[in-house]
Amino acid sequence: MCDFGPPIFALYPFFSLSKTHRTRPIEYAVGSVEIRVEAVADHGMATIWDADILIWAASQIVEARDSGLRTSRLMAATPRQILTFIRRGTSARDYDRLKAALDRLQSTTVCTSIRQPAEGRRHRFSWINEWQEQTDASGRPDGIELIVPDWFYQAVLDDALILTLDRAYFDLTGGLDRWLYRLVRKHAGRQRAGWQFEFRHLHVKSGSLAPFKRFAFDLRDIIRRQPLPGYRLALETDAPGGPLLAFEPCGQPVNGLVLSGTPGIVLSGTGLSCYREPKPGLSLSNDSRNRSPNLESNEESNSCRARPAGENRARTGSGRPETGCTEDTPGLPLGPSRGRGT
Repeated sequence: MCDFGPPIFALYPFFSLSKTHRTRPIEYAVGSVEIRVEAVADHGMATIWDADILIWAASQIVEARDSGLRTSRLMAATPRQILTFIRRGTSARDYDRLKAALDRLQSTTVCTSIRQPAEGRRHRFSWINEWQEQTDASGRPDGIELIVPDWFYQAVLDDALILTLDRAYFDLTGGLDRWLYRLVRKHAGRQRAGWQFEFRHLHVKSGSLAPFKRFAFDLRDIIRRQPLPGYRLALETDAPGGPLLAFEPCGQPVNGLVLSGTPGIVLSGTGLSCYREPKPGLSLSNDSRNRSPNLESNEESNSCRARPAGENRARTGSGRPETGCTEDTPGLPLGPSRGRGT
């Protein structure tokens, strides 16, 4: 674990999960949380791959702060430094893609009530306030300067809002895989017994334009592939609200064997490698029964009877889309229920 990003990226739909050109806004309203993400036609919406640049920026701010250096919203680096950090190539084509990502981050706007002190107050910003390309004496690209918004900068400086990510995150190729890893990392990072989410709740939180049936199919495929470093996934099918995605930490962040770069393999002491898919089953334990959703012992539920993202939604008297959710809560911890028999 060596890279950083605000966990709010994982909790809410801020980015497009597809590489296709998206201009349709993301609208999310649950409880006191409201988010609207808008894109311009020329560049399209910032994607979850573009957000790798923000992870780089957050890492630089945190590293400078921890080293006792003065931090700033203004950042400068060579394209190679950024591309190497986020595990991209360094060719001219990769540089052009980096500039296109910076354009999307700068032109995408977010309007949200998150982290606002007064009820009803909104904050609007772009992921990058501005950026410019530096050139050397011969006119060749020599560096990039960018300014991150204060909303992002303050979140990075708040230790409570920082989430470490495994370097293997950059190797995840699917947008849903990446978003799901952030969500799982946030909610199961310290929950040794695991956590679970309803498929429909995940659909709403992702901001995906895919129909629910397609989204559910993709989730099942992710469960089959087990691509998330450090976590095991499972499907539970008997829940009243529909299928659940269950997950729990799996030993070391990436593998039961620590890939340390040393000539030999360093044993971590865990019994199972996360690279191996677990045996088929409904739950994460040896018990063949689905785990109790533990509703009675958890006042907050992950149930979300909302229409899938992208569909027309009725509006409440306040003018906000009606999702059917009363709270934007993280989910349900796995484990035996204290309020109901099994």
